[in-house]
Amino acid sequence: MRRLTAGWGRLVASAGIFGVLVWRLGTGPFLDGVRTVDGRALVAAAGLALLTTVACAWRWRIVADGLGVHLSLPAAVAAYYRSLFLNLTLPGGVVGDVHRGVSHGREVSDMGRALRAVGWERFAGQVVQAVLTVVLLSALPSPVHSSMPWIAIGLLVAIACLVLVARARPRDGRVWSTALGDIRDGLLARKAWVGIALASAVVVVGHAATFVIAARTAGVTEPLSRLLPLALLVMLIMVVPSVAGWGPREGGAAWVFGAAGLGAHLGVTTAVAYGVMVLVASLPGAVVLVVSWSRRTRLPVPTESRRRGSSTCLTAHTPS
Repeated sequence: MRRLTAGWGRLVASAGIFGVLVWRLGTGPFLDGVRTVDGRALVAAAGLALLTTVACAWRWRIVADGLGVHLSLPAAVAAYYRSLFLNLTLPGGVVGDVHRGVSHGREVSDMGRALRAVGWERFAGQVVQAVLTVVLLSALPSPVHSSMPWIAIGLLVAIACLVLVARARPRDGRVWSTALGDIRDGLLARKAWVGIALASAVVVVGHAATFVIAARTAGVTEPLSRLLPLALLVMLIMVVPSVAGWGPREGGAAWVFGAAGLGAHLGVTTAVAYGVMVLVASLPGAVVLVVSWSRRTRLPVPTESRRRGSSTCLTAHTPS
């Protein structure tokens, strides 16, 4: 019941944001965002999506190995593409992650660890994204530049507390001890955290580059030093649960671009172009979904039928 209510809440919130934007800006920025996307932008988005998806799959594989539920990198890449497509086409933005966790859990016969591996992998990526965003926003001009020292202090304190708690001895309680064990083994192990940080950094850079390309496609001519902080801010807003990112992304871009003096309409156009580019770049996930579905629908030949067929063949070729 709670999941259903949360899903409808995200849908209503996204629709409400769209309604406010259309009321204030009209439909022009939305239509321009679709029209401005060209073939070169789509090819660039597809290439960057391949890079970021492989990096995400590598990060997932590191965390899963740390928790003892191994998977190969090719299988992780295929599952992550499928997850990306489902996240972008179904309400909630997390259906694909749940699906790959469940699928992996069935393969390794350990649903709990597989689902936790997906959750910790996403959590680690968001932590690295937050750190990189704070660092760059502290160094580059942005609408929130004056607030960054306080935000940076708060983030450092939160991370330090998390590390100290994770390295402490587990307290009584199965859930608590399991979470701390997952963090130590899956995220903070010597061979894990470096790879997780590197993979997450590649993902952030790839997504930011895609947003910059969308902005250039939409007609933004500002220098990269001014455009990159805006991209990072919008990407941070996109973490908010929504319907495939639509709604908060456009609302956040309208606010960020408006505060930067570029105009809210240009922010909406850029966000829509980005959404179209990312959606097209996720289409290989649809192929993976269809292939996996077709494999599951193939009914295996019953054992008794195989035995009868083998006996018939042996009888036919046995000399009398």
